[in-house]
Amino acid sequence: MSASPPPPPETPPRHKKAPPIPPWPGLEVLEDEVVWGQRFALQRVRFRYARFDGTPSGILTWELWRRGQGVLILPYDPATDRIAMIEQFRLPALAAGLPPVMTECPAGLLEAGEDPVACATRELAEEAGLAARAVETIGRFQLMQGGCDEVVHFHCARVDLADATASTHGLATEHEETRVLLLPAEEAFRMVADNRIQNAPAALALLWLQVNRARLREQWKD
Repeated sequence: MSASPPPPPETPPRHKKAPPIPPWPGLEVLEDEVVWGQRFALQRVRFRYARFDGTPSGILTWELWRRGQGVLILPYDPATDRIAMIEQFRLPALAAGLPPVMTECPAGLLEAGEDPVACATRELAEEAGLAARAVETIGRFQLMQGGCDEVVHFHCARVDLADATASTHGLATEHEETRVLLLPAEEAFRMVADNRIQNAPAALALLWLQVNRARLREQWKD
């Protein structure tokens, strides 16, 4: 009696941050492969899409960096009209030829099923040592639609900066160090206008605050 053939090798589970590309009218996915999967995943996809006239495009091969969803929170004190930013070292900025110490807003990644506001207020405490007295939703934005799926939920927090001072924070377990930078609102807006803030998320949040500042000062005056 011949021995039974060995069972086929088990397919490793798909990376949780790299699910298959969802269907879309006119989209034909020819190959969908996760080529790297650690904390994040890199997905290589060969596909065609329907052009605006309805004809199929040529075959494209794109690498897609799967980061999932994140949060950002801009701390603003309407009583003192000041903003708290953070500064931290960013290796990608240095690789891009920019100063590696970036002026940013507290931000982080969402865990599966996590509430964006809860995540944002946690990041505010961890990275700036501040507590949110109220939170206003700004919106959600994709930061790099040409190569990464990350969508970030933006918020603005009402905080008390009357007694705040420059300080350092961050999670020691992540070797994270953030330094708080306190700015008058007008100075922060000038930094955007002068291109002294060179990361898009912080610039976008500050431009939103510049438009909504008078409303928030009235809404948060009590």
